Amino acid sequence: MNHRVVKITEGVEEAVVVAGQSDNSGNGANQLAFPTGVFVDQLDTVYVADTQNHRIMRWPKGATSGSLIAGGHGIGSESNQLYYPSDVSLDRYGNLYVTDTLNNRVQKFVVDK
Repeated sequence: MNHRVVKITEGVEEAVVVAGQSDNSGNGANQLAFPTGVFVDQLDTVYVADTQNHRIMRWPKGATSGSLIAGGHGIGSESNQLYYPSDVSLDRYGNLYVTDTLNNRVQKFVVDK
């Protein structure tokens, strides 16, 4: 299993890893565990629904590790917890929307850029 996000560019033979590591899942700042939803903003910052770590990570362009921006406080239904997040999106006002799958909800977070 490859616990990473890659960028594939048309006409380029090799994909570029932009988040996570190959064959190495975990909960470190440079690791992901079954990433699912991905959103890329206008600055090429990558937001990842890190599903089995129950968190959302942000990876600035060129970064070798990410930062926690939502969840990461264990499985749960409190406002600072996620339960298998599966997708993520960001609006033009800096609001982050997270599909919190097993809590049957969409959560909204304000994100500092």
